Amino acid sequence: MTIFSCSTCAIEHADAPESPGRCEICEDERQWVPASGQSWTTRDELEARGHSMEVRELEPNLHAITTTPKLGIGQRGLLVRTPGGNLLFEPPGFIDAAGARRIDELGGVAAIASSHPHLTGSSIQYSHRFGHVPVYVAAADEQWIRRPDPVIRLWEGKVEMLPGLWMYQCGGHFAGSSVVHWPAGRKGAGVLVSGDTIAVGGDRTSANAMRSYVNNIPLPASAIERILDIVMPLEFTRMYSAFGVLEEDAHTAVERTLRRYISWVNGEMPE
Repeated sequence: MTIFSCSTCAIEHADAPESPGRCEICEDERQWVPASGQSWTTRDELEARGHSMEVRELEPNLHAITTTPKLGIGQRGLLVRTPGGNLLFEPPGFIDAAGARRIDELGGVAAIASSHPHLTGSSIQYSHRFGHVPVYVAAADEQWIRRPDPVIRLWEGKVEMLPGLWMYQCGGHFAGSSVVHWPAGRKGAGVLVSGDTIAVGGDRTSANAMRSYVNNIPLPASAIERILDIVMPLEFTRMYSAFGVLEEDAHTAVERTLRRYISWVNGEMPE
């Protein structure tokens, strides 16, 4: 049996004697299948092609976990270090021995989670490598689990994954799309880890949220209001998305630019 991963999204699928016929994640309207068609790979194939993990510090107690060369969607995984254990958020679709040892040196992994199904990567492989730690999946997104495993823990609403480290279900991009609040981040000023639930704009000063980023499908104002209702009571001055960061005054930037989004989808802004 072999663990196959989709070449396009890099999400691992259930052990099988041969590659799956299709990737339902990529066939959904929020993602895409290449013009060349669906293809599959394995961890061993990727390593043979020269892929490797990189672990680098972003700020005290926060490290980025990435794959070189870029793999699949190419998200930046995050290792959040806390006194009660480390959270691995949105792991890449590849793991190797050297990178895993580096994570061991940083205290290992006590829990794994993702903001939504697109960014689950090789969560189960990482869980098994670090002692079969729990992998948190929003119950609303259960249908998108591609590799079922006993380590998966379904949750809804909000959940404390590690002492003082809470994940909140916001919806929007997916029904279970979520954010993680890290109050101790940035020396106690607070950090929001948002994945693709709230994305950072290309100008690095704005935030946005979409049903599909790659296919330009917007969300209704009601979905954006729900996101704001959940995250605005949280204290944070910096926000890390899957691909970017709002370095300064992130709380104000999120509220200002998501409310701007609401104005546009409601037709309240000038043409």
